[in-house]
Amino acid sequence: MGGASVHMLDLAEGVRAAGHEVFILTGGSGVLLEKARARNLPIASLTWLVREIRVVSDTFAIFELIRWIKRVKPDVIHLHSSKAGIVGRLAAAWCRVPAVFTAHGWAFTEGVAQSRRALYIFIERTLARFAAAIIAVSNYDRNLALSLNVIKEDKIKTIPNGMPCVPDYVPPPEPSGETRLIMVARFEAPKRQVLVLEALARLPIQNWQMEFVGDGPALETCIHRANELGLHNVRFSGACNDVAARLARSHVFVLLSDWEGLPLTIIEAMRAGLPVVASKVGGIPELVEDGVNGRLVDNNAVEDIASAFLELLGSPGKARLLGDKGRQRFLAEYSFDKMRAETLAVYDNVLLKAAT
Repeated sequence: MGGASVHMLDLAEGVRAAGHEVFILTGGSGVLLEKARARNLPIASLTWLVREIRVVSDTFAIFELIRWIKRVKPDVIHLHSSKAGIVGRLAAAWCRVPAVFTAHGWAFTEGVAQSRRALYIFIERTLARFAAAIIAVSNYDRNLALSLNVIKEDKIKTIPNGMPCVPDYVPPPEPSGETRLIMVARFEAPKRQVLVLEALARLPIQNWQMEFVGDGPALETCIHRANELGLHNVRFSGACNDVAARLARSHVFVLLSDWEGLPLTIIEAMRAGLPVVASKVGGIPELVEDGVNGRLVDNNAVEDIASAFLELLGSPGKARLLGDKGRQRFLAEYSFDKMRAETLAVYDNVLLKAAT
């Protein structure tokens, strides 16, 4: 389940706890339905909503969503992900219901293929008028949209992702013989698991273990590359439901990507008190300050990435200090309560404008 889905479920549960009614609509079937039902959140599946742009199915999805809006009668519609943002804003405008769209990283962000960027810039400029408000999860994303004239400044607000605190928090364990690194991400673009392997292969020491959590189409390629590089202390755990527990057993978090919004996985690692080694792209520098709570690296400099790993492997005390700083930053800036309060304020403002 992706970061946007986790964000949406946490927010839905938190908004309900604040005394509001919520109803979730999602495309297709899968783990999101199961997770929502496990939290007793009302949810239904849309038949025609798919990830790819398909004119016929997208048209059907708009009318299917219109029927649901008329049935549920929401005061505000909150949309997540680029595709839901497209069909949802059109359906909401048809029904005259204010729509809020959260951009979990733009589909036209830097690093995306130029043809795709141009298409989504055009789409977002066209649909901006149909959103009562847009939430960017990072200042990077807000500034990118403004620089490309996608939306007017008074219509977009940055609300960083937030996560609930873990009860009974315990700091990461002291390394006993080997340092455990972990990366949690799907094996597909924009993630760069193979780049992690290339950097690890350059380390002169072997007192480490690397765990990759996640599945996806590039998983087998990564397993093959790990074998080619002779990396026998790398573990591929697949998709897991106990990520928080795995982070709690680890010492260093890794996330190398070609582009990002504001990754929930890094916030989760900060919550766990782990130092972070991550690519200097998107909103990541807003989470990770180089040398303060982790290391920022350039994807084109494999040796520098290896050096960042080696620095933390060779100095457990420094790694723990960086992790502590990350934990403090999480508590101060990325708590769930802060995110929920700011999101509810957007809803209130949107409803106030709609009433005038």
